[in-house]
Amino acid sequence: MSEASVIEIADLDALRARVGAEPFVSGWRTVSAASVQGFADATGDHQWIHLDAERARRESPFGGPIAHGFLTLSLVPVLLESTISLRQRMSVNYGMNRVRFTSPVPVDARVRGRFGVKEVSEVERGGAQVVWDVTIECEGSERPACVAEFITRHYF
Repeated sequence: MSEASVIEIADLDALRARVGAEPFVSGWRTVSAASVQGFADATGDHQWIHLDAERARRESPFGGPIAHGFLTLSLVPVLLESTISLRQRMSVNYGMNRVRFTSPVPVDARVRGRFGVKEVSEVERGGAQVVWDVTIECEGSERPACVAEFITRHYF
């Protein structure tokens, strides 16, 4: 992954101050054939559109193999972690809202994430829930590869 600046977030108030502000942007990460194969093996999704480069070039509307949409989605946490450093005891992924795969990610393409803080609210046990507006961009594509709301919980 190419390096992007990691932004330090000192506390919950600093995170709240980012609601509606410019999004955090990750560095670029290559979605390699090896990662697509590994994802296929882990999930059992061995559809030819992802793994058979020759057939995908001949038969698919995308001109070659593409990454699984859920592989792209699974990159959200690691891309977010590469953009901010939040002083906390721990965090957990809580869920997703409104996920859409709006354009394909060709194998060996580079993707990056844009993360806007949409909402911050307090939850039990001294935690905070954050709703992130997420856009996964694919280098060279006019349309995003994925748009979603990502929900995390943080404990300080």
